[in-house]
Amino acid sequence: MAKAITKIQQIELSEEQRRRKDLEELETALLDNKDAIFQSLDVIKHMHDRGVLSLLGGLFSEGDKVLNVLVKAADKPEATNTLKNLLLMVGVLGTINVQQLEPLLLKLNSGIARVAEYKETEDKLGYFDIVRSLKDPEINSALTLLFEFLKGMGEDTSGLERTTQLPEDQDLHQSQEGTLEHR
Repeated sequence: MAKAITKIQQIELSEEQRRRKDLEELETALLDNKDAIFQSLDVIKHMHDRGVLSLLGGLFSEGDKVLNVLVKAADKPEATNTLKNLLLMVGVLGTINVQQLEPLLLKLNSGIARVAEYKETEDKLGYFDIVRSLKDPEINSALTLLFEFLKGMGEDTSGLERTTQLPEDQDLHQSQEGTLEHR
């Protein structure tokens, strides 16, 4: 009968064989990801051309000082309020219907262009001039638009408004409103 194998001896690769195997693995990985590598190199080239790499190098070499300045700046109450306001504005921008806003922005741009072209004169606008200008279709249209805007600003939007209160304060406020309604 044959003897049982009690010791397994692994084949040891020489340093040169291990290096050759690692190079083959690296070559295979490079060939498999050739497009991604070229795109990455292109991005790095653009970053170098724009000076971003120099900026990042300086940032990392002075990392502790830069981090210290950032922490001190972020620790101020103004920074906290700025971040809160920025988040609120981003939330509000998400609720704006841009398709409805576009015609108004085009009219606003047209009005700004007219103001930019306006040359001040000695002539003053009198009451009768104002009343007479109401017959001008462009002015009449602008006033109608302004009044519609003001009507919209005056509408009751309490059901649509977003709150900036903390969640725990919102529950308290809502429960107080509920008790007031039941009285």
